[in-house]
Amino acid sequence: MSLSAAEDDSGSEIRIPSDIDWHMLDKSKFFFLGGALFSGVSAALYPIIVLKTRQQVSSAQISCLKMSSSIMRFEGFRGFYRGFGTSLMGTIPARALYMGALEVTKSSVGTATVSLGFSDTKATAIASAAAGLSSAMAAQLVWTPIDVVSQRLMVQGYNNSNSSKHVIRNVNSCRYRNGLDAFRKILYTDGPKGLYRGFGISILTYAPSNAVWWASYSVANKLIWGGFGCSMGKKDENGMPGCSGFKPDTKALVAVQGLSAAMASGFSALITMPLDTIKTRLQVLDREENGIRKPLTVLQTVRNLVKESGLAACYRGLGPRWASMSVSATTMITTYEFLKRLSTKSQESLTS
Repeated sequence: MSLSAAEDDSGSEIRIPSDIDWHMLDKSKFFFLGGALFSGVSAALYPIIVLKTRQQVSSAQISCLKMSSSIMRFEGFRGFYRGFGTSLMGTIPARALYMGALEVTKSSVGTATVSLGFSDTKATAIASAAAGLSSAMAAQLVWTPIDVVSQRLMVQGYNNSNSSKHVIRNVNSCRYRNGLDAFRKILYTDGPKGLYRGFGISILTYAPSNAVWWASYSVANKLIWGGFGCSMGKKDENGMPGCSGFKPDTKALVAVQGLSAAMASGFSALITMPLDTIKTRLQVLDREENGIRKPLTVLQTVRNLVKESGLAACYRGLGPRWASMSVSATTMITTYEFLKRLSTKSQESLTS
């Protein structure tokens, strides 16, 4: 796939580094370094995910500040990392599947769209959307069971906090010692399907979200370079700004990547937040029927949300999710581009 990294309608040239395709990567280095780098990113952002999850299973709106102080007071710093070990174990294989599917799809679809005569911008957007869709679906095969277990651990201890009066009655139906204990008990109680609770809604949440995010990111990236490329260039001999032959430095590249990621995250979070709230509740909550606990259905979950606060209930945790997605995406895309450059094969390997 040979797509330029940015273009300018005025015909001026912005020489930013070209995209690194799948065939240009040293795969072993790519997956090994990727696992290490993204594990660090996950550790840094995990407390925000805990806040989001607890807000989503709360029966009333609780501010992030109040929720944070409650966790710190009643559970200590460890409360922000409930289920992190389980989540980290799933991050490595899930990320490997995600990155592999992303790069293979982006490269193959990009080549196909260019050969069909699509413009550079459209080809990039289509390839990015398809790559986001396929990578999310591949990762969910691993991530859904990990999500179910880690989210159960995240909300455990919620009844002991100052916000316990807002806890939904069925949120803590079972106590778990650790991730392995939770895995065993869920498997014993609900069978393998219990570990894949919410798998369908997860696909409906993350597949479109990833498709929207990667397409939005690619378009935003091109628009920013096209709109501001000239203003970032050096002045010519007459003291006038010019961008012919402009080659941005590393700081400019990171800034544009970060801004593009934040814009794409905001758009994606607004569109998919209701689905994410429904997914979280499906994976964490139960219902009682004749004294027997059973999983909630999607329809029952939606009805409960509407009863509580109407449409607003679907957007509980939007602040942390937006912040998490923006910070995560900005960190992820800059780390990801850095990872690809670290993993690029030598010129001799590419030509051999």
